[in-house]
Amino acid sequence: MKTHASPPPAFGLPELALIAITFIWGGTFLIVQHAVTVSGPLAFVAARFAVAASIGALVCRGQLRHLSKAELFTGMLIGVSIFGGYALQTYGLMHISSSKSAFITAFYVPIVPLVQWLVFKQRPRPAVWVAVVLAFVGLLLLTGTDGLGLGLGLGKGELITAIGAIAIALEIILISRVSPQLNILRVTIVQLATASLIALLLMPVMGEAPPALSKTFILSVLALGCASALIQYVMNWAQKRISATKATLIYAGEPVWAGVIGRIAGERLPGLAIVGAILIIGAGILSEWRPRRLRADGKAIAASD
Repeated sequence: MKTHASPPPAFGLPELALIAITFIWGGTFLIVQHAVTVSGPLAFVAARFAVAASIGALVCRGQLRHLSKAELFTGMLIGVSIFGGYALQTYGLMHISSSKSAFITAFYVPIVPLVQWLVFKQRPRPAVWVAVVLAFVGLLLLTGTDGLGLGLGLGKGELITAIGAIAIALEIILISRVSPQLNILRVTIVQLATASLIALLLMPVMGEAPPALSKTFILSVLALGCASALIQYVMNWAQKRISATKATLIYAGEPVWAGVIGRIAGERLPGLAIVGAILIIGAGILSEWRPRRLRADGKAIAASD
């Protein structure tokens, strides 16, 4: 009698861990928005990730001496994409609300399959193209109708944040591609340190002065440093165990938490913006949807990527 191995549970510890960090991630937008009132964006990114890298180094200081060239290169590569995503997001938060920033950042969800197509030649399914169109329409509604004749209504903050979403999409893909073969802790430390170092080196180039060590700056850096260390490690750990597709779908919940937290803090989005936010989230879910097909025994299974 032929037996079949039981399929893995739809939701296990990796999925639950990612859901938890989407809540933490959603709360970081409001903290960053307050932090950039007392600090330049590059200084804040540099300090935030320096704290995160230091925490990681303390946790696994005994493992760092075993750092391989592959882990160093991979961590630096992911670190560049992290810097691009978070630096642009931080710049954007100087001009737009935390709720709007979170939903625009969610644009990376339907972008992930497109980047995989361009970089790794994985052709997107038809649903992805529909999702991209929905997300773009949602982006326009979210940013408002002012100035639709010029730049499609995208202001400076919205445009910078949307570009940052592309960098975040690249980060997610890189993590899924390389994390199964490498030590997660060591790669995490390198990527956090790389993001911090790039921001620090760019400060004099961009003419940004060091911030005053105010209470707001110090507390924000410490809070976001701890959050970043946890978020990056859990992302690396979980994506070693589940697909980029499932991970990206879970990440689509992050702007919902940011919107809830922003509303509690007093932020209000107009009706059209809320519709746009819903379209972006819906596009993220659609982009990761897989039709189900029947096996020979009549049981439904998800179509493969």
